[in-house]
Amino acid sequence: MKYEKAVVPDDIPIEMWKCLGDEGTSWLTKLFNTVLKTKKMTDRWKMRAITCVQTQGGLTKYFPISVGLHQGSALSPYLFALVMDVLTRHLQEDVPWCMLFASDILLVDRTKEGVQAIPGLPLLGNLLQLKERKPYLTFAKWAEVYGPIYSIQLGSTSMVVLNSTEIAKEALVTKFSSISTRKLSNALTTITSNKALVSTCDYGEYHKMVKKYVISGVLGANAQKRNLHHRNTMIENVVSKLSAKINDEDCSLVELREPFQSELFQLALKQSLGNAVDSIYVEELGQTILKKEMLEILVLDPLIGVIEVDWRDFFPYLRWIPNKSMEMKIQRTAKRKTAVTKALINLQKERIGRGEEISCYLDYLLSEETTLTEDQLIALIWEAIVESSDTTMVVTEWAMYEIAKNPTKQDRLYQEIRKVCGMKKITEEHLPYLQYLNAAFHETLRLHPPVPIIPPRHVHEDTQLGGYNIPAGTDVIHSSPFSFYTQYISLLSYMNNDCKCLLLNPINMSQITINLYACNMDKKDWDEPEKWKPERFLSDKYEPMDMHKTMAFGGGKRVCAGSLQAMLISCRTIGRLIQEFEWKLKDGEEDNIDTLGLTTHKLHPMQAQIRPRSSCGLV
Repeated sequence: MKYEKAVVPDDIPIEMWKCLGDEGTSWLTKLFNTVLKTKKMTDRWKMRAITCVQTQGGLTKYFPISVGLHQGSALSPYLFALVMDVLTRHLQEDVPWCMLFASDILLVDRTKEGVQAIPGLPLLGNLLQLKERKPYLTFAKWAEVYGPIYSIQLGSTSMVVLNSTEIAKEALVTKFSSISTRKLSNALTTITSNKALVSTCDYGEYHKMVKKYVISGVLGANAQKRNLHHRNTMIENVVSKLSAKINDEDCSLVELREPFQSELFQLALKQSLGNAVDSIYVEELGQTILKKEMLEILVLDPLIGVIEVDWRDFFPYLRWIPNKSMEMKIQRTAKRKTAVTKALINLQKERIGRGEEISCYLDYLLSEETTLTEDQLIALIWEAIVESSDTTMVVTEWAMYEIAKNPTKQDRLYQEIRKVCGMKKITEEHLPYLQYLNAAFHETLRLHPPVPIIPPRHVHEDTQLGGYNIPAGTDVIHSSPFSFYTQYISLLSYMNNDCKCLLLNPINMSQITINLYACNMDKKDWDEPEKWKPERFLSDKYEPMDMHKTMAFGGGKRVCAGSLQAMLISCRTIGRLIQEFEWKLKDGEEDNIDTLGLTTHKLHPMQAQIRPRSSCGLV
């Protein structure tokens, strides 16, 4: 460009900007502002160097640039040099030179009905504040300070967190069409076969089709009637296994999880595949898999795998960088669960070929003559197995924990069962008349929601939630013909503390997530929300429909299809366990409430002392 006129800042060679350094940047800043004040700066320079900023309230006026934190809707090399100057100070290290051209910057303005942002760090945002196992607790604490709706920054991803039942229902029902697209992590995408499941696919024709299949084939009212015998057998097997652990002493120490989880898994296999085999040879793995290994491969390992953290989830524009250890671990988990599910499906197909088939979910899917691919068929069968084996176990264990911890409430429940059932074993026909049992189930869902945070969804059109403007997810930094290091772009401020400028990566979209835990701990809706009080639902203050206010099964068009089965199994299991045994927590167990996993598993299985009831001879 020697002896040529620089028509716009971009005409100045990169080498010049690289050589400017702090002193040069400061000098050029003063020069630009001096020229700007004379009102003799050409429009082309003005438009490329200091153009007005797009906010939720409209375009701002032109403003002088100062060395420090800056923002503009178009970043020239000059403005970018200023940004690098700021980030260098934040990072306390040299920043590699890079070029960035951005045609848009998203401005979240708290003074213009924008959602307030939680303060975070450059580049990382709020990631380091969410390192613990219970992010829903952190979300709830932030809600006490910043209100029921706020935004957080996870790397380059912006997320709006809802902590209010009213706003959550608005998102799930009223504004559902604006935020119906699921956002999956890399691990969840791999393990769930890229949105092939009912629970993870986007709302549309495929979702409507497969949800109809799972309701008709395994989870709906008619399917529950067909599988009643399997549920009866499962629950009595749990009672028998616990009875077998009782010795001659006054009390016996037991763990509920192992026998209950094992029997739930067998029930899931029977409902999905017609039979609960003790072992199966898996050709793709070259080995025979026993039932205990099947539980690990199909349920436990995937549930751990889907919460594996891949840093590329937070910096999507760096997905080209390999993360081999994480990828290999997740791919191995996905391969093993797919191989075992496929082997179980083939075994049932062989029985069908011999005329020995047993009515099950797989038979229903095959008889429908659907257009499902083999991968989709395998994914749907696996989903029916894993979801029937996990969340019901989680809520039942927490319910028994609370009942064993509260002897007065346990006695009230036992007396209700005696009054309604007499000397008969509790059946599903008794459940509508056991009000305190139903209240205990829903109170457990409120205090210990199996899935405390509803997975994120994309905002794909401008909408409002709780009176706040939620912009649609847009590509706010467009591609550049130059190489650049986008990881150095972070939260910038402009003009005052009430405005935040957010530079996002080219594929970022706004997301919504719902913190059910915080919704159910809201003191405006619940008296003493931190306490387990089933009787709250039986007082005059609450209506029967308030039991569903917990939203533990979601809401709107995406309400959980398995809610009926979960209620039938959990309530009847709790009732039978209280009928047969007196429960008391092991000493020190009250403080053992840590959780782990995608669902809120107790980190350590509940240990309790049980004593057979004096009233025996139930029929």
